[in-house]
Amino acid sequence: MWQSIITIAGTLAGAVTAGLIQQSGARTERTAGRTEARRSERIEAVTALLVALADHRRAMTLREEIRLTKGADSPEYAAARVVSHETRAAITVPHATLSILVPALADSAQAAVDAVYRIRGVEHAGYLEAARFEAVETSDRLVAAAAQLA
Repeated sequence: MWQSIITIAGTLAGAVTAGLIQQSGARTERTAGRTEARRSERIEAVTALLVALADHRRAMTLREEIRLTKGADSPEYAAARVVSHETRAAITVPHATLSILVPALADSAQAAVDAVYRIRGVEHAGYLEAARFEAVETSDRLVAAAAQLA
């Protein structure tokens, strides 16, 4: 009889141990999955902001080139202005998303956004190229800061 009790107790202990090991493995797997999902969300947020900044930088550079060469009264400038308003508005959501998901990148993101906004109203083509270059550089610094956190 004692042998049967020991056998049953051993079987139960083995089942409990196996269950605990399986539960621990599942918990570790869930944690790893959440960590990877958060990492992917952060990468997507950085990428979305960079795309929006590049679109706005391109639109603003074209708009300011038209303004400097053809004037602010030209129909081409009016069309470019509409596009630049759309691309500027497209920055808002990815900028806010990145600032919320990765607060450590908020300052770098704001610097990149501000640099793109400074393209507006430059006085001549040399300043336009310098402003565009600075906007590209600040976006590159945002990428570098994000890479350090990844």
